[in-house]
Amino acid sequence: MPSASAHRRRLGAYVIIAAIVVVAGGAFAWTAGWLTPERLTPARMTDAIEATSVASYPGFRRAHAKGMCVSGRFESAPEGAVLSRARVFAEGATPVLGRMSIGGGSPYGLDAQARVRSMALVLQGGAAGEWRMAMNSFPFFGAASAEAFFEQTRASAPDPATGKPDPERMAAFAARHPEAQRFAAWAKAAPWSDSFANTAYHGIHAYRFVDDGGEARLVRWTMRPQAPFVEMSAAQREAAEGDYLQDDLRARLARGPLRWDMVVTLAAPGDDASDPSTPWPDDREQIVVGTVVLTDAQDQAAGPCRDLNFDPTVVPAGVALSDDPILAARAAVYAQSFDRREREVARGADVAGTPPAEVAR
Repeated sequence: MPSASAHRRRLGAYVIIAAIVVVAGGAFAWTAGWLTPERLTPARMTDAIEATSVASYPGFRRAHAKGMCVSGRFESAPEGAVLSRARVFAEGATPVLGRMSIGGGSPYGLDAQARVRSMALVLQGGAAGEWRMAMNSFPFFGAASAEAFFEQTRASAPDPATGKPDPERMAAFAARHPEAQRFAAWAKAAPWSDSFANTAYHGIHAYRFVDDGGEARLVRWTMRPQAPFVEMSAAQREAAEGDYLQDDLRARLARGPLRWDMVVTLAAPGDDASDPSTPWPDDREQIVVGTVVLTDAQDQAAGPCRDLNFDPTVVPAGVALSDDPILAARAAVYAQSFDRREREVARGADVAGTPPAEVAR
């Protein structure tokens, strides 16, 4: 029988994993009252996500609050135009604005101690249409449905008496949801990269690529770094400065552009396109359809990404949403979160921010 200390460690792990999913997974909403007689709205879901943070940070994003702006271009590969009629695959080079961030609701988080890193992009296709992407370092999501995500969000809310989630409540959630256990296993075992630049970023949702003939293929994509992966040890994470990842990215960009290949995975018959918590088998066909090239970085407080809403349901002609209900539901809460922080900025919130003494170092 496991010891009491082992049981406590296991419960603590569930709390940590739940927090990763809630703050890194982004904001989701749906309009049907599936869980309660009272109708759920984007505002109620945003409130629930805000309740998982121990403090309020007006003017900042509700998730991935700490980040930096980046810019560059997307260079298309001929293989992309075969799969999709999206103009970005025919243009050769398309301007890109983006944001690199860490998971969490605090804009003062410690970079090296963030389990999740993220890349959000806007491919500026002009009249051909924008393409917005929101990607994370985890290869699949920790909840299989909007209902499960809402349940997890509520279970992750800090207890007012302790300021932390109730580990028993989180363990009970995990026991009911095998996808949460699968995510926990990934978070525990996957090595930590030592840079934004050598991290792979996954779209997790399925989309449809539509070619010139109207044929549609289900795909998922990953931005695979050309920079070689280097693992960061626990000791290095503890010793690193608070802005370690941002400082490292700026230093690398000063030496030259950074590149990620856009690798599209094609679904096979029977692959589940509606559940982002279910990975597709590793033997599925993969095709490089282009390369993201980043050349510049700016602070988010005054940078061009500050007021961008990286809603991943904004896609150009030639790309369509799948039947994933979580993907379809994201737009409403992204808009709700965006509107709230815009109102806060209008009322004078300081998005430049001065770190509180307890997190500055």
